[in-house]
Amino acid sequence: MATVEGEVAKAICNGLLIDGFICHTGDDIAIVMTHTRGEGSSEVHQFAWKTFLAATSVAKTSGLYGAGQDLLADAPSGNIRGAGPGVAELSFDHILSGPRPAESFMVFAADKCGPGAYNLPLYLAFADPMYCAGLMLPQMIKGFRFHVIDMDHTAGDSVIELDAPADSYPIAALLRDNERFGIDRITSQAYGEVAVAVSAQRLHSIAGKYTGKDDPVAIVRNQGIFPAPEEIISPFAKAHFVGGDARGSHVMPLMPVPLNTPVTGTDFFDNPAWDEVRRCAQRKAIEMRSQGWSGAAMLPYSELEYGGFRDTVSALLKRFRLREERKPEAAE
Repeated sequence: MATVEGEVAKAICNGLLIDGFICHTGDDIAIVMTHTRGEGSSEVHQFAWKTFLAATSVAKTSGLYGAGQDLLADAPSGNIRGAGPGVAELSFDHILSGPRPAESFMVFAADKCGPGAYNLPLYLAFADPMYCAGLMLPQMIKGFRFHVIDMDHTAGDSVIELDAPADSYPIAALLRDNERFGIDRITSQAYGEVAVAVSAQRLHSIAGKYTGKDDPVAIVRNQGIFPAPEEIISPFAKAHFVGGDARGSHVMPLMPVPLNTPVTGTDFFDNPAWDEVRRCAQRKAIEMRSQGWSGAAMLPYSELEYGGFRDTVSALLKRFRLREERKPEAAE
């Protein structure tokens, strides 16, 4: 992280970038960059690639596991899209008198899941007024255009453009398959402005073998002519099921976590995933303790740590007596 921060600081001083922000999700570092060089700038892409290589070198020196495993090419020339790292970028003209007098945006980054992980939340935020009431406002009522990419097509970007609400059902028919189809971009039909960019690519399709899950990123502009932040994050409360998790082999819920949340570290249980387990354990503990001294709520006397319990029972055992047999009473 420190290496990446240092390289970004140099790029800002040298004029390559306007600004930059570095964070991580799990064990994946993300660089958020603003600049004036447009999408696909070879200078910006090469800077990101060399920065990740520098971080990889530090990780390897430290003996960290899987260092640089997502860097699939030896030395990509120009644009690094398709070379491994998830790339999401969009450009816009910032005009104070236009429909966006202030520019607000959100960045999403995920670890251990496929690029289709954002399909459902973005569909609900930009096509379903049950989640985004703003879609009924004049500036959004014309809807949004979804650019959906076929991630199994490796010869080039195979994309279809469908409009919501008119094509809501066909859009859903494609996006239900998170492993093949993914949202690549969303644009405003009223203003032609790009609202969303997603790193919709499959690493195994690029590399030809399993290389780890795809760790997708997304940039989402919000407010005004776009959904509000609350409307965009509301669908994530579903914690919907996506492909990924351990070895990328399971279907598990997508769990929203705070910025810079580690997957594991020195303390494996220092992770939000274990908060619910801790709550579950506490509920079970309360139930067991509420049973007091009865049955399984305490160990058998032979296993009790404090000898006083055994002493109490031993003393009581000495007071047990055989009951005399009752003789049957004579019949009258």
